Amino acid sequence: MAKHALTTAEQLAREELIAMVPYQSARRLFSSADAQEDKVWLNANEAPGKGQYQLSAININRYPDFQPDCLISAYSEYSGLAKDKILATRGADEGIELIIRSFCKAYQDTILICPPTYGMYAISAENHGAAVIKVALNSADLTLDLDGLQQQVGKVKVVFLCSPGNPTGNLLPKAQILAAIELFKGSAMVVIDEAYIEFSPEYSCTKLLSDFDNVIVLRTLSKAFALAGLRCGFTLANNDVITLLSKIIAPYPIAAPVAEIASQVLTNDLAIMKTRVKQTKVLREQLNNWLTEQNWCCHVFTSDANFVLFRCTSAEDKALVFNLLLENNILIRDQSKQQQLENCLRISIGSEDELAQLKQLLTAL
Repeated sequence: MAKHALTTAEQLAREELIAMVPYQSARRLFSSADAQEDKVWLNANEAPGKGQYQLSAININRYPDFQPDCLISAYSEYSGLAKDKILATRGADEGIELIIRSFCKAYQDTILICPPTYGMYAISAENHGAAVIKVALNSADLTLDLDGLQQQVGKVKVVFLCSPGNPTGNLLPKAQILAAIELFKGSAMVVIDEAYIEFSPEYSCTKLLSDFDNVIVLRTLSKAFALAGLRCGFTLANNDVITLLSKIIAPYPIAAPVAEIASQVLTNDLAIMKTRVKQTKVLREQLNNWLTEQNWCCHVFTSDANFVLFRCTSAEDKALVFNLLLENNILIRDQSKQQQLENCLRISIGSEDELAQLKQLLTAL
């Protein structure tokens, strides 16, 4: 019997995995358990308000399905992808870990990231014993350094691209994403993190799954869907990749109540999500315009997400802004330790009232 040609995923995966039989977050900086009720949370890119859902899950004494069909079917309908291209995970963060564990041999293989970017890529790699190569975004416009990426072809197993970026907020040009996928075709999996894609859905890369076998897309319900506390995300990839990841994911990764709420939202509340996105964009534009008028702000970064990154005129001004808000129980995120983001702060788009409180305080500076 002739052997089938190995896909890119099968060639790159850990050898022992092929034959195996399957069997500093925002809350660490400021704990919600110790927080006063009047705190304004604008530091974790969450949706404002309070989510309230009624549970009717039964048989809680039984383990849930490995991949609850109600959830996978709902996300298949939403994303337009076949069910065998979807893996539900505990947030997109679990997807990151599964990908690294599947394609990187500990203490031998390497991932590539493009800072400034989401910190969990490097942390997950380090936890697994994988090395990290950094090819910084172009400083002028925060786009990909394709020449720098080309120099790393053959040296890495996984490439992480974040679009819209976190903490930058900008979309990567689709032509650059395509160029990166082509560069690493046959040598590395290219992961496109679309945690914020609902704010720019027309720029999603999910359609590329049918054209390339080295593409993986990460999604989450934590942002536009306002379900950060639910911890529900999705890894989207061709079936051979999903099969590999399914071998090492926990036996029951999605709790029954999580599947029930997520399915309900994906089935019945899409109009609510789209309204939330529309409102967020309006408030984001207003915040952008207001920041450009402040004498302590020298640059506001383009954002296609639910937050705004801006640069203060000096380290002193950055500290003044951050500390004044903190003293008044308004929490934002200091991003100035990130590469190329000296004196930068990030504000999540909260409610209209929350942003009004922030503006009122900072106008006095």
